[in-house]
Amino acid sequence: SGSVLLDGEQIRGTDPKIGVVFQEYSLFPWRTVIDNIAFGLEMQGMPKEERYHVAGQYLDLVNLEQFRDSYPSELSGGMRQRVAVARALALNPSVLLMDEPFGALDAQTRNMLQKELLEIQDATKKTIIFITHSVDEAVYLADRIIVMTPRPGRICQMFDVSLARPRDRTSVEFANLRRKVLDLINLNCAIQ
Repeated sequence: SGSVLLDGEQIRGTDPKIGVVFQEYSLFPWRTVIDNIAFGLEMQGMPKEERYHVAGQYLDLVNLEQFRDSYPSELSGGMRQRVAVARALALNPSVLLMDEPFGALDAQTRNMLQKELLEIQDATKKTIIFITHSVDEAVYLADRIIVMTPRPGRICQMFDVSLARPRDRTSVEFANLRRKVLDLINLNCAIQ
């Protein structure tokens, strides 16, 4: 049980203040990249010229300008996920919830998108709640890591991550924090 508060108000369901990016890209295959990004703005009733201007700004942010008129089937998995991020950000949410968005990607693309996500977060200053099963990914991206127990999911422990950015995955400090989180998962959280 519990509640979620955003700016002091309880969230009880879907809310335009929260953007969501899923593990599956959830793009409309019959819409171009720019049309996918503009979709939420269209649903909000934003005039066409304005919504395409806003969508274009987020298309630039995710570095896909040259694919503006492409369809999702013409994009790689990483590119599709960048379109999904742009679509969520175009609505200007206060919080971006990302549910294992890089889980289905190869290691090289995943690392590239992690770096790009940090750049996007720096540019937009959005709060991002990022769900992942990868401890390495959590240590690389997070300012705070919240480790959950298995079913039922409960908070086991929180770690503040004070490592400077950009983070070096091969540093002793990175490895030490990664080990602490893994040890907690393997020893304590698994049996609670």
